[in-house]
Amino acid sequence: MRVLITDDEPLAQVALEKILAQRADVERFDVAKDAVEALDKLSKENYDVLLLDISMPEVSGIELVDRLAKHDRPAPSIIFVTAYEEHAITAFKKHAVDYVLKPFSSERINEALDVAFRRTSAERAARLVEDLPRLQLLLQREGGSCLLRESISVMAEKLKAYGFIRIHRSVLINAAFVEEIKPWPTGEYGLRIKGGKEYTVTRSYKKNLREIATSWIGIDSFIEK
Repeated sequence: MRVLITDDEPLAQVALEKILAQRADVERFDVAKDAVEALDKLSKENYDVLLLDISMPEVSGIELVDRLAKHDRPAPSIIFVTAYEEHAITAFKKHAVDYVLKPFSSERINEALDVAFRRTSAERAARLVEDLPRLQLLLQREGGSCLLRESISVMAEKLKAYGFIRIHRSVLINAAFVEEIKPWPTGEYGLRIKGGKEYTVTRSYKKNLREIATSWIGIDSFIEK
């Protein structure tokens, strides 16, 4: 997941950075010192979650959310992180995922992030179902290639429910098209798909072959070493 911290308090920024740095599910995070800088970043990049203070100079956190609603880019899930509890009702009217009061604990922030990430994943899955007919047209090509402006980690998560597995840092394959898997002395595996194309399954991703092995022979024969 990609997260943007927007807070004009340096101590709060640092605390949130430390929490995000410890999470394996955070692919990337950036920091904006105020809402103006955040709007600039959000106009150029897509973020899944926005950790947002309310009381900031020039443009408040509430105003920032209102402006985001007018953009044509996907809106991130909003977690307000603020010292002012009186804005809670307004925040939830803006469809905020959570409202965390300062001073906060790492447990409280992680709890809010867990909810936001689950919501983001659900929304991605819903969008994928809507986009699947168009996506299938891209994937069912006899030749050529298509550029998708998403990281392979994001695509792996989106396509997991449709039988795709990751076998290399730059390769996803449809498990339904796998014809043969064979172990190599190096600890890696060779994988052949329908049509004869072969791939190397690196050690980092061989655990993903377990699902295929289970469906073929009913047991998990891929053991971590």
